[in-house]
Amino acid sequence: MKNKLIANYYTALMLLLLYSCTNNEQNPLLPKAIKIPVIDTLHGKINIDNYAWLTNKDSPEVMKYLKTENQYTDNVMHSAKKLQDELYGEIIGKIKETDLSTPYIFNGFWYYERTEKNKGYPIYCRKEKTLEAKEEIILDVNKMAEGYEYYSIDGWQISPNNEIIAYYQDTIGEMEAYDVYFKSLKTGKLYKDKLANVQGESVVWANDSKILYYVLQDSSNRGYKVFKHELNSGKKDQLIFHEKDSRFNVWMEKSKSGKYIFIASFSSTSSEYWFLNADRPNDDFQLINSREENHLYYKISHNGSKFYIVTNKNAPNFKIVETGISEPQSAHWTDFIPHRVNVHISKFELFKDYLTFFERENGLDKIRIIDLTKETDYYIDFDEPIYNVYSTFLNPEFNTNKLRYVYTSMITPKTIYEYNMETREKSALKQIEIPNYNKNGYVTERLWAKAQDGTAIPISIVYKKGITQNGKNPLLITGYGAYGGTRNNTINFSVERLNLLERGFIYADAHVRGSSYLGEHWYEQGKLLNKKNTFTDFIACTEYLIGEGYTSKGNVVAYGKSAGGLLMGVIANMRPDLYKAVILDYPFIDVVNTMLDSTLTYTTQEYEEWGNPNNKKHFDYMFSYSPYDNIKKQNYPSMLFITGLNDAQVGYWNAAKMVAKLREHKTDNNQLLLKTSILSGHRGKPSRYAQYEESVFIQAFILKTFNIEQ
Repeated sequence: MKNKLIANYYTALMLLLLYSCTNNEQNPLLPKAIKIPVIDTLHGKINIDNYAWLTNKDSPEVMKYLKTENQYTDNVMHSAKKLQDELYGEIIGKIKETDLSTPYIFNGFWYYERTEKNKGYPIYCRKEKTLEAKEEIILDVNKMAEGYEYYSIDGWQISPNNEIIAYYQDTIGEMEAYDVYFKSLKTGKLYKDKLANVQGESVVWANDSKILYYVLQDSSNRGYKVFKHELNSGKKDQLIFHEKDSRFNVWMEKSKSGKYIFIASFSSTSSEYWFLNADRPNDDFQLINSREENHLYYKISHNGSKFYIVTNKNAPNFKIVETGISEPQSAHWTDFIPHRVNVHISKFELFKDYLTFFERENGLDKIRIIDLTKETDYYIDFDEPIYNVYSTFLNPEFNTNKLRYVYTSMITPKTIYEYNMETREKSALKQIEIPNYNKNGYVTERLWAKAQDGTAIPISIVYKKGITQNGKNPLLITGYGAYGGTRNNTINFSVERLNLLERGFIYADAHVRGSSYLGEHWYEQGKLLNKKNTFTDFIACTEYLIGEGYTSKGNVVAYGKSAGGLLMGVIANMRPDLYKAVILDYPFIDVVNTMLDSTLTYTTQEYEEWGNPNNKKHFDYMFSYSPYDNIKKQNYPSMLFITGLNDAQVGYWNAAKMVAKLREHKTDNNQLLLKTSILSGHRGKPSRYAQYEESVFIQAFILKTFNIEQ
C-alpha cells in the first residue's frame, strides 16, 4: 500500500519563499529550492521526497523556480557569450543555408524540400512528372509558423488522387499529440475538417481519397483508438479499433504497394496486426495473427498474393517469413530469410521485383538484395570501419528497380546513393557540402573495452589526425543503451561535432548493452533486472579510454539524452571522479516515481523495459540505481541539465528535482546548471537555427569547463 503525507504543504507555500539565494565565491546567487516533504511507503520502504512539488507544472511557484534557474544559468554562461557566437558562426559557415533536398518520385510527382537562408523551417514542394515542371509549394512552414511562439509540422500524407494534403501541426510544444488539417492542393484552401489529439504519422488514406483512418491518443498520449473519417461529409467518425491494454500502443501504416492498410498494436515484447484492402474501405479489418507473449512481428509488406513479415518467433535476432494473404496466421508462415544467431535483421524494403533488407553483424549494417524474379541475391558492402546506412522515406515507389539509401560515417558527410538493383550500378545523387572540409584530416577507429563481467563492449571514436595517445586529450563520450535501439545517428557525420574536434577533442560513442547494437541478446542484457550492465559498461569504456592514453581523469565529459540521461545520472552518482563534466539532455532520472505514475506518457508501456515498481523485486532493483534516489553527499563533476516544460515523454521535473536535490547534497563548488525551455518538448525547438543554438550552448559549457575561451 502506498500512503502519502504532505507535511504542511499549503502552509509552506504561504510562508516560505520559493527559493533562497545563498552566497559563495563562485556562485553569488545560487538558487535553492524549498523542501516540502512528501512521504511515500511502498513495499515496506519509507521514502521522503522533498521536491515532489516541482511536478506541478501549473503552479506559479514552480514556474518561478524554473525561471530563476534559467536566469542563474544565463548569468553563469554570460561570460561565454562571445564563445557561443563563435561556435554558432563556425556551424553556419559549414552548412549550405539555401539548399535543396534530393527529389523523390511518388505517384507521378517529384517531392522535395527547400531551405532558404535565415529561414528556420523547410519549404515542401513538388513537381508533376518531370523535374523541369513548374514548382508547386505544398507547405511553406516559415509562413505557417508566423505568429506562433512554437510551431512544428510533424509530417504529412498526400491523398492517392494527389489533390489533398493531410498535415500534422503542433503549436504547443511537442506534446506528442497533433492536430491534423486538410488542404486542397488545387485551391490552396483548408477543409473544415480537423482531427484533434492525433498520434503523429498515423493518418492513412483509403484509395478513394475520401475515407481515411487515424489513431487517437488517450490522456497519457498512448495511441489507443482507430477512427474512420470521411472527408468533407459532416459524418460522425466511426470507431474501428480500441486497444484496452495500456501496455500496447497503436499506430497505422500502408503497404508500399498501396493495396493494404494496417493497424498495428505493440508492446515492447508483443504485437498484433490487422489489415484492410485499401480499395474497399467499408469492409472490416482482418486479423493477421493474435498477440502472443514474447512474440513481436512487424513491417508487414505486400507483394502479389503474399505478405512478407519480420518476426522473432523462434528467432531472437528476427527472420523474414512469407504467407498467403488468404491465410495470414503464423501457422501458415514459411521462412523466407531464416534466423541466424550472429545476424540481426532490422528492416527491409519490398519492391515489386526485389526485396532489400539490412543485416547487422558485429554492429555494422550490410544491404542484401534479393531478385524475386530470378531468386538470386547479393550484398552491397561498405569499407569504413564505422559507418551508418539507412533508407528511411527514400523509397516510396513500389514498381522500380532503383534503391536509394543514405551512407554516412563519423568522417563522411551524408551521401544519398541511387542503386540500380538490376545492373548493380550506383550513383551518388547528393552529398552534403561542407566548405573547406577534408575527411582525410580525421581518424575514426573502433575499439573494444572489457566490461565488469568480461564482455567486450564496442566503442566508436573520431579525432583530428595528429592527436596522440598521451593522456592529455579532452574527450567527449556519449551513450544510450535502451529500448533495443541502435541509435546509429551518433556515428553519423556531424557538422556541430567539428567544433570540438577542431579544438582537440576526441569524440567517443560507447555502444553499451541495452541497445541491439550486437543483436537481440545485447538488448536483453541491458534491460529490466540486467539494467545495471548499461551503467557499468559505460564506466568500463571510460576507464578503457583513460587506460589506453586517449584521455585521463579530469579530461572526460559525458553526454546523454533521454534514456541516455538516465545513464548520465547513474554514472555521476557511481563514479563522479572519472568525469570533469556530465551533461544530461532531457533526462529520465526520477525513475521510480515516474514508473509509479500510470497517468504519465508511456509508463505502463515501459514496464517491460524498466520493470513495474508495484512488483517488489522490480521496485528494489530500480530504486538501487535511480539517479534521483541515489544522490550522495559527495563531490560531483560540473553538470548541465537541459529539459523542456512541454516534454510529454520525459517530464521536465526529472531534471528540476534532481538539480534541487543535488544543490542540497553535493559537497563541491563545481557548476550545476538547469536550462528549461519553456516552449519546447522532448526534441527541443523545431527551427534549425534554434537547434544550432542549443548545440553551441552545450559546447560552450563544455569548453568553459576546460577554460577554453575560443
